[in-house]
Amino acid sequence: MDNEYSRSERAAHTVKKKRLRKRGLIPLIILLLLAGGALYIYFSYQSGLDIAKGNGVEQKAHEFNGVDDNDGKKNILLLGADREVDGSQRTDVIMIAQYDYMQKDMKLVSLMRDIYVDIPGYQSYKINSVYSLGGVELLRQTISQNFGIEVEEYAVVDYAAFESVVDVINKDGIPIDVEKDMSAKIDTELEKGPQRLGGSDLLAYARFRHDAEGDFGRVRRQQQVIDAVKSEAVSIGNIFKLPKIAGTGMGHVNTSMSDGEMYRMMASFLVRGDKNIDTLTLPMEDTYQFMDTPHAGNVIDLDFEANNQELHDFLEGKPEEQ
Repeated sequence: MDNEYSRSERAAHTVKKKRLRKRGLIPLIILLLLAGGALYIYFSYQSGLDIAKGNGVEQKAHEFNGVDDNDGKKNILLLGADREVDGSQRTDVIMIAQYDYMQKDMKLVSLMRDIYVDIPGYQSYKINSVYSLGGVELLRQTISQNFGIEVEEYAVVDYAAFESVVDVINKDGIPIDVEKDMSAKIDTELEKGPQRLGGSDLLAYARFRHDAEGDFGRVRRQQQVIDAVKSEAVSIGNIFKLPKIAGTGMGHVNTSMSDGEMYRMMASFLVRGDKNIDTLTLPMEDTYQFMDTPHAGNVIDLDFEANNQELHDFLEGKPEEQ
C-alpha cells in the first residue's frame, strides 16, 4: 500500500515538474518570437533604405523652427517638390497632414498651388513659389501667417519615393479607377476605367492637370491616389511588407521627424480599426475668385476668413451644437 502511494506521489511530482518546465518555456518562446520580429522589422526597413540609396538619393537637412505644442496632435507639412530648374525648385504638392494620437484620426488638407498669399519678407505671390524663396521654414511661416495653423514637422518627398514605394507595395501596380483618357504632358497614355497602375503611371495620373479642371482636378486625384496606395499598403497581403515599404519611403524623404516618431505614428495608425483618411481641399467652393496680377499672373484670391474657419473646424473638430 505504501509502495503504491509512493509511486502515485512520484508520478504526480513528475507531472508537476513537466508542467512547471513547460510554463518556464513559454516566456522564452515569447521572447524569441519578439526578438525575431524585431530583427525582421529592422532588416526589412534597412532593405527599403537600400532601395533609396540605390536610386542615388541624398538626405538633406532643412532649416525648420516648428515647435510641438504637445496637445496629442501632430501637424506635418507634406511637400512634393518639382524638379529643380535653374537652381530653383517649386512645390508641386502642398499638404498639411494631422495625426491625432488620442483619437487615432488621420486628416489631410490640400492647398491649391496658385493660392495668393502674403509671404513674410517678400512680395505677395502664389504659395507654390514660397519653397523656392526660403525653403520649408518660410513656408511654415507663410502658412502660420495666412491660415493661422502651426505645423510642427515637415516631410519633403522626392517623386522617386512615390514610384519606388508603389513598386514595393505591389509590383503589379495599385488598383485605381482612372477618371478619363489622359496623355497631355505626362509622358504616358492612360485610358479611362478601373485598372492597376505602376509607380510612374500612377504618379503621372496624380500630377495631370491639363484639362478644364486644372489644379482642382489634380488635387482631387492626388487624394484619390493617396487613399488607393494606403488601402493597398495596409491590406492583409502587405502587412509583412510594411517595414520595407516604410524604409523605402523614408529613404527618399527629407524630414524633421525621427525614425522613432515615425514608428510610433505608424504603429498607432495600424492598430486602429478604421484606417480612413479624412480630407479637405482649400479653397472651398464659392470662397474664391481668379485674379490677374502683373507679377504673378493668374492667381486664386481666397476668402481667408471663410476658408480658415473651415480649416480650423476640420483640424480641431467642430464644436458640438448646444
